[in-house]
Amino acid sequence: MALRITTLAERPELVGAMWAMENSWPEFMFHDPMAALFYDVCAEAYPEFVLVADDDADPGTPVAKAFSVPFTWTRDELPDGGWDSAILWAWDARQTGVKADRVTALEITVRTDLLGTGLSPVMLGALRDNAARLGFTELLAPVRPNAKHLEPRTPMAEYAFRTRPDGLPADPWLRVHVRAGGTIVKVAPRSMTISGTLAEWREWTGLPFDTSGRVEVPKGLCPVHVDVEQDHAVYVEPNVWVRHPLS
Repeated sequence: MALRITTLAERPELVGAMWAMENSWPEFMFHDPMAALFYDVCAEAYPEFVLVADDDADPGTPVAKAFSVPFTWTRDELPDGGWDSAILWAWDARQTGVKADRVTALEITVRTDLLGTGLSPVMLGALRDNAARLGFTELLAPVRPNAKHLEPRTPMAEYAFRTRPDGLPADPWLRVHVRAGGTIVKVAPRSMTISGTLAEWREWTGLPFDTSGRVEVPKGLCPVHVDVEQDHAVYVEPNVWVRHPLS
């Protein structure tokens, strides 16, 4: 595969194909309300922070995509709100005209039929290179560990810092980040918050949602909190902040 990675600013004609690319995200992940502050405007507001990869053998058909966003954060400690906070502050910086001083990765997605072929670390490297090209000194990432869904009831504070005998993270996606030069900083305990009625959760997951308590859902990193009497369920996903120095 002769991979070509460009920003959406360089090739805006790829925006339609980028959104149409097959992916493996669970349906409920598309219902974080904070996402609309980025994804609805990213092609116009942040095209230089969006990367699209295609193959020279099939130009114009994306094989992977990666999203990042500039934001402003003036405190020393990274926010507990993780992914949601980064998007909110990016929106605030854009609305107020404040110069962004950080950039964070938001998503790396590989086309479903190419999962496991090594494209994810390539796209991470491309995000690092792009952030450096744009003048940032570090890339931050509220990482969603990709094997955590196998242990939804394990606390993220325990899971994230679990290592193999060689000292690298036990989680495959965290391991990719550390191998690329990243450092695990802290857990973001409320990185994404997704709430809905029980009918909405049934539609998103195909599960009955007929009992109050903690309900595990496919590909969820932690259980969903269900309240049948109040007719709602809330998923609060923890992520892991990773810092990538670029200089």
